[in-house]
Amino acid sequence: MESAQKIAVVTGGSSGIGKAIARRFTENGIFCILVGRDRKRLEDAAALMNPLACPMVFDLARIDGISPLVRKIGQKYGHIDILVNSAGIHLKKPMEKVSNDEFQQIMLINLTSVFVLSREVSGIMRKQKGGSILLISSMAAHYGMPGVIAYTAAKAGIEGITRAMAVELSPSGIRVNCLAPGFIETEMSASAMNGDPERKQRVLARTPMRKLGLPEDVANAALFLVSDAASYITGAVLPVDGGNLAGF
Repeated sequence: MESAQKIAVVTGGSSGIGKAIARRFTENGIFCILVGRDRKRLEDAAALMNPLACPMVFDLARIDGISPLVRKIGQKYGHIDILVNSAGIHLKKPMEKVSNDEFQQIMLINLTSVFVLSREVSGIMRKQKGGSILLISSMAAHYGMPGVIAYTAAKAGIEGITRAMAVELSPSGIRVNCLAPGFIETEMSASAMNGDPERKQRVLARTPMRKLGLPEDVANAALFLVSDAASYITGAVLPVDGGNLAGF
């Protein structure tokens, strides 16, 4: 099925930032394929965006299955115009207690699968001579935070591959950018901070706007970066953080 309508693949599209991005896209006429592990949550999310969204159950830890997944999407829809790599997992633990397997699992989902999916989708975009890939980083990539060593390593890698992919893919008309959300009210952030009120207070004190952001704040920035309004922007890392990086 080939159509002129823009097609977006959004991983982690059933919750948090990914869901908010997909909703904003569909509100602007972009058809979204929501990729995630939980069928019920995906179907519920897609129902909210009906008829401009469809669920696609897939575990990104199965990196050998990513190439067939992308091929299937390409064959069904004819093109992929936008890829949003929003899926991610978190681990809060002192570094001395992080096992080798735990570290590798965080890297697998948060970095390796992002590379593999972006590589495969870029193959389709090269043939189209255009497309936009969006990655999601974190404040953890910009300054040291205790207890999130693996997550920090993965997100620092995300910003590095954003720049590397932007340089390699620009000649093919493919733009690659990254959002670095600050502290956003999501289930993941709640699990990290609700049991640590001192940490939450530090976050708010350091953020000039003195509040947590909303997933919709990130979604608005995402819509801009994948739109024609950002046609001369690639390799950028845009903080959406209430001034957190500028704070003291």
